[in-house]
Amino acid sequence: MNNFKIVPMSADYAKKIRSNGIDGFGNPVIEQIASGLGPCRVSLKPFKKNVDRRMLFGHSPFAIHNSFNQPGPVFIQADEVEEYKDIYNFPTEIKADKVNFPLTLIGYDSSQIMVFTHLVGDADVYLLINEIFENHPEIEFLHARNAEACCYICKIERL
Repeated sequence: MNNFKIVPMSADYAKKIRSNGIDGFGNPVIEQIASGLGPCRVSLKPFKKNVDRRMLFGHSPFAIHNSFNQPGPVFIQADEVEEYKDIYNFPTEIKADKVNFPLTLIGYDSSQIMVFTHLVGDADVYLLINEIFENHPEIEFLHARNAEACCYICKIERL
């Protein structure tokens, strides 16, 4: 049994971004045909290159404003999609594609201060997440980020 759950971007938040056309920083949302795999931060599914329409906007996945907020660009499907549902497992398509989704796990404490980083590389991300939470009680949650682009993919909460 694992000791974590995946928290995708909420469908309600994505709906707000789509309808407002403005991100949380006051920037216009950009709609484009997918030139990369993403993934969509709501469904946590890769985009179909040159087929899917996606929305690009600035996002900070933090509730507390501090030096570790790491806001950055993220993508969601231009059309409404269902939130990622298999929350007790890391998204299979991202886990399986280490070339297009190189991952870094970043750990934060309850004050949202960065206390841990780990490049996933060839390791099994599912096993690694469990190991991190088991061996690092100071970590309240993790972020999965693209190790090359540094962009936020999803939050991983300790159970």
